[in-house]
Amino acid sequence: MRAAVITVSTSAAAGSREDASGPLLDELARDLGADEVAVEVVPDDRQRIEQRLLHWADDEECELVLTSGGTGFSPTDVTPEATRAVVERLAEGIPEAMRMVSREHTPNWMLSRAVAGTRGRTLIVNFPGNPNSLRQTAGALGPALRHALALLAGGGPHPHEHPRG
Repeated sequence: MRAAVITVSTSAAAGSREDASGPLLDELARDLGADEVAVEVVPDDRQRIEQRLLHWADDEECELVLTSGGTGFSPTDVTPEATRAVVERLAEGIPEAMRMVSREHTPNWMLSRAVAGTRGRTLIVNFPGNPNSLRQTAGALGPALRHALALLAGGGPHPHEHPRG
């Protein structure tokens, strides 16, 4: 499986801050079965984010694209808008689950505007930019993301379906 990780951060893209979340998402992608992961950093620019999401989903045909950052309330936080512009089907349960996990750790859990969805056979998921929040949410989502990727790839029956024989 091929995956791409996009850190959305103007300061990290400019080199004035280290990208701490990209390596964590790289690790998550590998834990989910990716054998090839492209990692990049882009500024908080909606058109640029959309272009990179389309590149990894359509041109490179990655099965998984994970983003970090740009999901809050700052005027420059535009990752959810860029993601909504390119996905074909929303996967609303994924960000809901992320918020549920975050609720245990921060009183600001409800401020996440993360989005997840599919474009063709690509799963795109927005994660928070904060490394601690990213670790907490990624750990809880692993099994469901594995199953989603298997379904997108056309794999096997639904776990609640029983094959007829």
